[in-house]
Amino acid sequence: MGLLYDLSTEYKTLSIVGMAKNAGKTTALNYLIEEADDEMIRLGITSTGRDGETSDLVTGTEKPRVYLYEDTIVSVPAQLYELAEAGLEILELTKFGTAIGDIMLCRVVESGYVQIAGPVATADNKKMCARMFDFGAELILIDGAIDRKSIAAPETSDAIILSTGAVLSRSLKKVVEETSHIVNLYRLPELEDETARKALAETRGEERVTLIDRDGGVQRLELATGLGGSRFIDDAITEDTQYVYIPGAFTNSVIADIQPEKLKRVRFILKDPTRIFINVMDWRQLIKRGFSVSVLKNIRIAAVTVNPFSPGGYSFEHGVLRDTMQEALPDIPVIDVRM
Repeated sequence: MGLLYDLSTEYKTLSIVGMAKNAGKTTALNYLIEEADDEMIRLGITSTGRDGETSDLVTGTEKPRVYLYEDTIVSVPAQLYELAEAGLEILELTKFGTAIGDIMLCRVVESGYVQIAGPVATADNKKMCARMFDFGAELILIDGAIDRKSIAAPETSDAIILSTGAVLSRSLKKVVEETSHIVNLYRLPELEDETARKALAETRGEERVTLIDRDGGVQRLELATGLGGSRFIDDAITEDTQYVYIPGAFTNSVIADIQPEKLKRVRFILKDPTRIFINVMDWRQLIKRGFSVSVLKNIRIAAVTVNPFSPGGYSFEHGVLRDTMQEALPDIPVIDVRM
């Protein structure tokens, strides 16, 4: 039994997330689709945006096409239906719209290449996945065709498969370091304090930077985001402050003016790890300074795929990237999808 069979026993929906363009995400998708056919797993295939075209619409670089086997359930916009080389049976015309037409749910009746697309909104994607299960899909793969941060959000799927590779850097060390950083962020601890969780749940209708005291007292600041608000947050933190909830993006500017002793004393809370926009070196410095953070929901990483080749014309020696990445992430399956 292969990787996908093992994953299908634990998850029902998996998002494939690329660390960057040309990190091998579409190659990983094709690898998993082929394995599903071997294991006789009926897949549902969709995307947050559009994928499956022969060249990247942003960079113009050539990219792998998506090949689907018989009985796969796939989402295809009306304007892309005629472009499919596979034989498609239309199961349902949904009301989920895209810039290139409403989404149709189709069953592949003759294997071939398909340009896939799906709704961008997470809520719409979840509803569409439910319909795919109704039509017989056993496992759904969601291709992250828009951007890494949005597709990785925990409400999108049960877990993610993270695709990384040589495109990140000519330095093997840096590729492994940056990938490990993202993995570590995605696996940040979830907030265990139920009193704090309840306090935040009661104020999430209109999100603001929120401070929670040790006795459960709540103070909501007139800040809808922490960006540029570090001086106000610093003024609000007292000896009794235990948590600081930051809605939206979390960057260096959010904490730039918070006094070191206050930064060390409180624990920050974020909705999920995709809100963090801090590089690996700055993050390490924050941790050394005593910074601590929890998330309301973290992200499960089911596997990491590596691509040792870069469109820039350089590559890593066969097996070296995979083996080095596996050493850095010993508890996560690492697959070289190009071999």
